[in-house]
Amino acid sequence: MQGERRDRTPDQDRRTRGGERAEPRPPGTEDSVDRHIARWRDKAPFDERVEGIVTRIQMLNRHMRQVKERALAEVGLQGFEFETLHRLSSRGAPYRATPSELAGELMVSPAGITGRLDTLEKAGLIRRIRGTEDRRRVDVELTDTGRERWTAAMKLLDRAERAMVGPLDEADRDVLNALLKRMLSRVENED
Repeated sequence: MQGERRDRTPDQDRRTRGGERAEPRPPGTEDSVDRHIARWRDKAPFDERVEGIVTRIQMLNRHMRQVKERALAEVGLQGFEFETLHRLSSRGAPYRATPSELAGELMVSPAGITGRLDTLEKAGLIRRIRGTEDRRRVDVELTDTGRERWTAAMKLLDRAERAMVGPLDEADRDVLNALLKRMLSRVENED
């Protein structure tokens, strides 16, 4: 009504499509997703909360991919090299696998894994070892240099991930982790 004193901001008055009031935000906490939602609010029907969740997850994922690329570049690795070293490292000492095991885990073709392994071997990050009993068998083993490079990348990634969740206290982290787990479980169980 005209002349009536308004104690609520327009943001606090806004309703979602379901008729529920959107939760008020502290002043100055608007982010790019809030602006995205505001641009589309009158142009398409959507649930603002769902759009906010999905878009923020997408943006955080994009940010993490960029951070990962920079961290890997800092230690001289490309994404495919890191993923291969990561698979070998996850096996524990002596950090070995067959090329076909790696191809299956990394979901690449036999030709694709051969190219990856050639690159890593030339860089001294892995070595191919012929079987002693069956000379046709070849194992791929992580070298000390490969392990060191992987460890350096992991430290940089850990620091970046910690910075990303830095604004959340332990309780918030537990809640967010539980909510994301519930969402992921549903998606994984649909397949």
